[in-house]
Amino acid sequence: MGGVVAILAALQRPELVTHLVLSVTSGGMNMATRDAQDWRPAIRAGHPDLPDWFTSYHEDVTPKLSALRIPTLLLWGHADPINPVKVAQRLASLLPQAELHVFPGADHSVGCTLAHFVAPRIDRHLSGR
Repeated sequence: MGGVVAILAALQRPELVTHLVLSVTSGGMNMATRDAQDWRPAIRAGHPDLPDWFTSYHEDVTPKLSALRIPTLLLWGHADPINPVKVAQRLASLLPQAELHVFPGADHSVGCTLAHFVAPRIDRHLSGR
């Protein structure tokens, strides 16, 4: 949900956002047609104290993504069952300044398990190099 929150914030206040980094997120798109594993039941069972919006939010923001004309780095695991690569490819096609990097063999935890590869890419993205 972090990616969805980041996208919603950038859409609401674009003048405050200079760059986006999105990692294995739905990006606010309808996941039913993307062969994605539904993570909501397991998260709800494991974390019953989460606010309801965390698992009930379903707005499709894809029609609005072309308005985000900021550099966006998409970081993906090739073996992510929750947000398959086709989700990243769709986001990359909708975001005008998107750069997609897919890490072979990585899954939904790519940011943690491959932090030593991910962090330098984020540094380069944020510094404009």
